[in-house]
Amino acid sequence: MFINTAYAMGQAGGGAAGSGGGFTAFIPLILMFVVFYFLLIRPQQKKTKEHKEMINALQAGDQIITGGGIHGKITAIDPSFATVEISEGVTIKINRGSIAALINGNTGALPPKDKKKKG
Repeated sequence: MFINTAYAMGQAGGGAAGSGGGFTAFIPLILMFVVFYFLLIRPQQKKTKEHKEMINALQAGDQIITGGGIHGKITAIDPSFATVEISEGVTIKINRGSIAALINGNTGALPPKDKKKKG
């Protein structure tokens, strides 16, 4: 009989404490989403937007780096592809989306140094 009474008292006390409100349980979840938005989602969207603007602004003569690490100079460009000269007389055709960085633009990458010949 003692066990039944204690069990009944535990149920009544636990039920009253747990029914404080459904919205308060979601506050930590909402706060986590806000933190993830400002630390992860928003910066990634900004980076994607900047990359898209850089791809759209490419012109012939720009020095670029591809996603695979190939350095070269754009010789011709069309809406989907870019022809890149990677060495004198050696050109490759790549997708515009595979261009990772613009060397002579405002990306922070340094332009290649000129090699001076010793006479």
